[in-house]
Amino acid sequence: MITLYHHPICPHSRFVRLLLGEYGIEPQLVEENVFERRRDFLILDPAGQTPVLVEQDGMVVPGAGPIAEYFDETRGLALGKHRLLPDDPASRVEVRRLFDWFSRKFFDEVTNWLVTEKVYKRYMPRERGGGAPDMELVRAARTNIRTHLRYIAYLAGGRKWLAGDRLSHADLAAAAQLSCVDFLGDVPWDENEGAKLWYAKVKSRPAFRSLLADRLPGLSPAPIYADLDF
Repeated sequence: MITLYHHPICPHSRFVRLLLGEYGIEPQLVEENVFERRRDFLILDPAGQTPVLVEQDGMVVPGAGPIAEYFDETRGLALGKHRLLPDDPASRVEVRRLFDWFSRKFFDEVTNWLVTEKVYKRYMPRERGGGAPDMELVRAARTNIRTHLRYIAYLAGGRKWLAGDRLSHADLAAAAQLSCVDFLGDVPWDENEGAKLWYAKVKSRPAFRSLLADRLPGLSPAPIYADLDF
């Protein structure tokens, strides 16, 4: 069985869970608090960041991008027309560009601040940076997300999916980031119908079900988080 070291509200981990769901793979999930710097986890990946995937033969694949590329190279052809990377080079560049946009830019400007301040710091000991959230960072993230929602609506308005005519890594990366923010109730869905319609389409896919069941001790998701008709 494939093992995935993850955190429930780590967006990069959520991307891999969505990816595996689209491949029809149910991994063994091992929850990892990266701030603990656990020795056995650091042996797997000295960077000490989630996600880290361990194949059935023991091969270790760290990071959302390498995991996505690895699965396309080893199992992508089996998906046929549902392959998550297009066949032609130009289309693959667009998927990778948008994957990078959401996994880096969206993460740096929105998700990282919200998840760190509202989730991770809640469970971290004070000597490792835990404590009350920095509301200035939270407010900045809530402002920044509006630009990203407009971009999602722009892309979805001219294409069937964000990068083209079929579901791709780009959609899964964007949805993974948004799902974390949605868990926290910080997505202003009433301000952008186009982004909301696209997210509802991804959210309704079977691969999303395990994410909608995520819960954390002492932290409940927003009321609409698991609602497919939000």
